[in-house]
Amino acid sequence: MLNQPVPDFELPATSSLSFKPSDYIGKNLIIYFYPKDATPGCTTESTQFRDHYHAFETADAVIFGVSRDSLKSHENFKAKFSFPFDLISDVDEIACNLFDVIKMKNMYGKQVRGIERSTFFINKEGILVKEWRKVKVDVHVEAVLAFAQSI
Repeated sequence: MLNQPVPDFELPATSSLSFKPSDYIGKNLIIYFYPKDATPGCTTESTQFRDHYHAFETADAVIFGVSRDSLKSHENFKAKFSFPFDLISDVDEIACNLFDVIKMKNMYGKQVRGIERSTFFINKEGILVKEWRKVKVDVHVEAVLAFAQSI
C-alpha cells in the first residue's frame, strides 16, 4: 500500500467522532496502531505523541491512535492521560487488516494474535508515504515528528 492512496473506511473514535481518512485530505495524517490501552509501552508511546502534539500541529499533521479496545476503554485512556488527539476503536479489525498490522506474537511463551506496533504517515493528498513497523517506543515519536517536519 506504500505510495498508494489509502482506501476509505469508517470507524468510531473518541469524542463521538466517526473517523474516515478521506475527511483529512489537505492535512498530513498520522495513524499509529498499538496493542492495548493503558499498558506500559502503549502508554509511553501515546504520551510521547501527546507531549509532541503542538510540534505535530505546526507540521500540519493530525494524529490518531488505533487499537482493538472498546470506545469506553479509549475514552478512559484518553481522559486519564489528557490526550489532545482521538483514539479509534477497531474491534472488528477493519483498519488493522487494511494496514496489515495483525501478527502472531509471543506473549509469556504463548503465541497470540495481536497488533504489531506500527505507524503510518498519509500525506495531504491521501497517499501513504511512510510506514514504521515493529516500532520500538523509545525514539519512535521523534522519528515520526522529524519526518512530518521534513515534508
